[in-house]
Amino acid sequence: MAAASDAVQLRASWAPGRPEPAPTRFHRVHGAHIRMDPSGTRATRVESFAHGVCFSREPLAPGQVFLVEIEEKELGWCGHLRLGLTALDPASLPAVPEFSLPDLVSLGHTWVFAITRHHNRVTPEGHPEAELPRRPPPLLEEPYLCIEQFRIPRDRLVGRSLPGLHSHLLDQLYELNVLPPTARRSRVGVLFCPRPDGTADMHLVINGEDMGPSARGLPANQPLYAVVDVFASTKSVRLVQVEYGLPSLQTLCRLVIQRSVVHRLAIDGLQLPKGLKDFCKYE
Repeated sequence: MAAASDAVQLRASWAPGRPEPAPTRFHRVHGAHIRMDPSGTRATRVESFAHGVCFSREPLAPGQVFLVEIEEKELGWCGHLRLGLTALDPASLPAVPEFSLPDLVSLGHTWVFAITRHHNRVTPEGHPEAELPRRPPPLLEEPYLCIEQFRIPRDRLVGRSLPGLHSHLLDQLYELNVLPPTARRSRVGVLFCPRPDGTADMHLVINGEDMGPSARGLPANQPLYAVVDVFASTKSVRLVQVEYGLPSLQTLCRLVIQRSVVHRLAIDGLQLPKGLKDFCKYE
């Protein structure tokens, strides 16, 4: 793991010649009600509303985003996805706690926050009044998300609603990436950013927008695992692999196509392969 004081190295973590982080996977250790798919990239809670705590298979690298997309919801429960980091090795736990909040957090060295429907932004220090939610800028105008010393292509971070019969009425929301944080297909991620004093800040990212430092003073010199609690109304999540460095040519082409049509349903009229059309509409 890179030293927290090595600012130059951190800024160039995924520059040419440096390997990108390995693909993210869920840990084999998880809550009793979680069913994991064979690839370790999809976690589904199969009963009740609890025992849905999951971990990353490996500790995160500085600036690496552990990103999940909400795939299924379940009516009748109060509460949503919970996300954070822990310095506890999942393999060393005698048993996975029933809840991340407060059970796992009470074990110490764990920082977890509940994702809510509306307001997840952390109020900056010195600003007692809550900051109003903002719409993220269009991807072609600001294609990178900058969090402290890291710059990450935003496209993969953004969740998108499925197009339908009346999609053209909602396309302004689609273009501005405004999906409720707890909605199906919303994408939520966690990462940590080392600081010169040897500690780290934890950041949550929701649909391509940084929510600010949710926790400070994390031990940057210890392995930090992601925590995902598939809790209550959130029934199933899947991992999304994040691009680092430059956006792929495929991503840039899709952004240009989306910018050139009136709304998403108009993509069907373009003389393009079906696979590319689906990629432009759904991903």
